[in-house]
Amino acid sequence: MSNNKNNNNNNNNKINNRFDLDPERLSTTDVDGHRVYIYPEEVKGKWKSRRFLGYWFLVFLYLILPWIYINGKPSLKIDIFQREFTVLGSTLHGVEPILFFLLLVSGLFFIAFLTSVLGRVWCGWGCPQTVFIQTIFLKIESLIEGKSRERLSLEQQPWNLNKLFKRTLKWGIFFIVSSHIAHTFIGYFVGPKELFFMTMDSPTEHMGIFTATMILTTIFLLDFGWFREQFCIIACPYGRIQSVLMDENSKVVAYDTKRGEPRRGEVGINREAEGDCVNCYSCVKVCPTGIDIRRGTQLECIACTQCIDACDDIMDRLKKPQGLIRYTSEVELRGEAKKRNLRPFLYITLSLIFVSSFFYFLNASTHPELVFLRGVGAPFLVSDNSQETGGESFITNKFTLKIKHQGTHHFLVHLKFADPTLENQIQMQISENPIKLDVPEKKLFIFFKFNRKLLISGSKTVFINVINDEGGHLISQKEVTLVGPVD
Repeated sequence: MSNNKNNNNNNNNKINNRFDLDPERLSTTDVDGHRVYIYPEEVKGKWKSRRFLGYWFLVFLYLILPWIYINGKPSLKIDIFQREFTVLGSTLHGVEPILFFLLLVSGLFFIAFLTSVLGRVWCGWGCPQTVFIQTIFLKIESLIEGKSRERLSLEQQPWNLNKLFKRTLKWGIFFIVSSHIAHTFIGYFVGPKELFFMTMDSPTEHMGIFTATMILTTIFLLDFGWFREQFCIIACPYGRIQSVLMDENSKVVAYDTKRGEPRRGEVGINREAEGDCVNCYSCVKVCPTGIDIRRGTQLECIACTQCIDACDDIMDRLKKPQGLIRYTSEVELRGEAKKRNLRPFLYITLSLIFVSSFFYFLNASTHPELVFLRGVGAPFLVSDNSQETGGESFITNKFTLKIKHQGTHHFLVHLKFADPTLENQIQMQISENPIKLDVPEKKLFIFFKFNRKLLISGSKTVFINVINDEGGHLISQKEVTLVGPVD
């Protein structure tokens, strides 16, 4: 009997640790360092309504975006194996790594800008970790196991048929949902239709895709179903760098100490001197990371605003103004004027620079790229004097013309000498001219045959115009150096 009582006391201590204000350890661990599982209570309010509109928009966008086809192609597809990137019906082949680098860096600086202005708003409003847990996994858990107090009670119960059934059903549905999320993610890389038909075959026929999908399913299942807030608190690198990006002007979810303290019920405080905080712990009960926002800005806070809605509800019941916990900054809490801060402008400027560079290189990559590569072996050939050549020596230079063409628009290009007088002096022999650009990459052999007298000190530089046959406009101009024997 004594052992059972001790076990029950330990369980109660772990659960009640959520309200332990010891600042020396994480709110999700007990005095022994064991994890305290969090079962946040449901909350209603304007901030939740706004947040969930954004959540469901992101969820539906993630799930349906690969299935939206434009010009017969997925709206977004990253085919690593074929080195193709399809976006909004246009396909880029062999995309340069600099494009991904610029896109990634611009995104990082934009998140840095948001953080410097609105704090950790990305974590609470846009992070897939928060979005999927709040909109899907917690809803499933509540539907099967009940509200927060019922889930706490179930956790404390010994294993029985009821607990086994609910946990098995919950994790079974979790697995199905995680599998669907993983398949959607893989669909961004292989195409949703292709992936659908792959699932109709035996897993052994597509073992690589099957293995990757199962690994992702396991990761999502464990993360969204079990690890949850521990990822935000322990593993997420963004949580570690946010303090570097934020300052006292940044908007954060904060508790108004001047208005709330001293709290109701504190020893030695007259009723007239008490602040608006009634020490109800509603803000703690609804927090998905288990923190007490009244301790101040904390690393574990993901700016989800659930504590704001919970506190506003209590204030409404007490006939007091809302905003004891609100979105504000440290400067505003102190009643000071907002200080001038150049950090957000620096972040957004850098983000715009990288975005502009991305579109510049993207636009440049859609134009045909022609490279003249000198042929392997001897750099030139000298024709023998004969009656056909009129007793003069002719030089032949061999090149390989390599053409890269991005996008889905097919058209013809024509090669012409920039100097029209060279048309009668140099024979340019190529298998097709105009050249049809209908594949991502094309290689052609091109020969230049000319009189030896054209050379100056064994070489001659000529310029070749690449002309679009559709509009007749110049696409680019290439420099080619012809060589021969030095007199």
